[in-house]
Amino acid sequence: MNDSSWGAPPQAGYWGPSDQGPVQEAAPAGPAYDAQDAQQTRPMPIVPDVPAHGGDQDDDRGAALTGGPPFRDETPSTPQHPAPSWHQQKPQEPMPSAPQPAPAPQKKSAGRDLGAAIGVGVALGAVIIASLFVVKAVFIGVIAVAVVVGLWELTSRLDERKNIKAPLVPLAVGGAAMVVAGYVRGAEGAWVAMALTALAVLVWRMTEPPEGYLKDVTAGLFAAFYIPFLATFVALMLAADDGAWRVLTFLLLAVVSDTGAYAVGWRFGRHKLAPRISPGKTREGLLGAVAFAMVAGALCMQFLIDDGSWWQGVLLGLAVAVSATLGDLGESMIKRDLGIKDMGTLLPGHGGIMDRLDSLLPTAPVVWLLLVIFVGSG
Repeated sequence: MNDSSWGAPPQAGYWGPSDQGPVQEAAPAGPAYDAQDAQQTRPMPIVPDVPAHGGDQDDDRGAALTGGPPFRDETPSTPQHPAPSWHQQKPQEPMPSAPQPAPAPQKKSAGRDLGAAIGVGVALGAVIIASLFVVKAVFIGVIAVAVVVGLWELTSRLDERKNIKAPLVPLAVGGAAMVVAGYVRGAEGAWVAMALTALAVLVWRMTEPPEGYLKDVTAGLFAAFYIPFLATFVALMLAADDGAWRVLTFLLLAVVSDTGAYAVGWRFGRHKLAPRISPGKTREGLLGAVAFAMVAGALCMQFLIDDGSWWQGVLLGLAVAVSATLGDLGESMIKRDLGIKDMGTLLPGHGGIMDRLDSLLPTAPVVWLLLVIFVGSG
């Protein structure tokens, strides 16, 4: 860039010789001197710009600040007239740059809003405990609401990301009926409700065009099994005489397992558990989940469950840690296939309802079965 690019004509004697000839300040002695003739007889050769000391510049100051003669075909000689003062100026040295401070080390992030997550978790825990130990029917209503919301999140994401239209209405009605039937009529009632829900999904989808029928009903049957049917095992646990304590043990072990995996994995995690499915999970986190859940299981079986023993709790905790981890990985597979991070945004700091049910759903039948084996159906 030259001076003319800034919108002002070059000024002789400021930055150096202009592109129209040498500076016309001092004329050589002698009457026969004619500036115009001199310019005609001695054309000034083009002198390439020489960058000033200190780096590339976008003006032509370098030609004026060199120590040599203004023309290449001249030899240095003592000028008859004093040169302008700008010939004596030294190139300005670049200002030394101030040392840049070293970047501060970044703190390890937990990856979610812990304040919101803790607040929501405490609120949900209070609702569950209050409904669990006051009126069992209220807790059944809590399970049914969670099932319906989970079905809505799953079917909505399937529709948005894969254009799979699983019928929500028969799923929601049948899912709530499954939970109630499991509590009232036991496993037999849950199976009957599951069969009727599947039939309702098949019939309901017949009201739409046949294109995509197979994938829609397949997704509907998967959703019916994955959410309400697995949640029915919580209702089966609640139906026992000490059902409230069984459900509390189930919830405590699942939460403790998740907390142990999170705490140990965040602090000591180095080796990925399943990087293609869930890059955040580590083998160290899995060991933390197993250790925490086994200790919590021993305490719960010893002090909360009638006729329970600590060693049974150790086995129960191990099984919960494994099933909860597999459930979490299973939902991660679904979310990766759908190309989403969370199933919803209903719970700040947690995601959606399904992001909290992912480890609980496959753990419910495991806990129900082991408790039946250890202490009976109640």
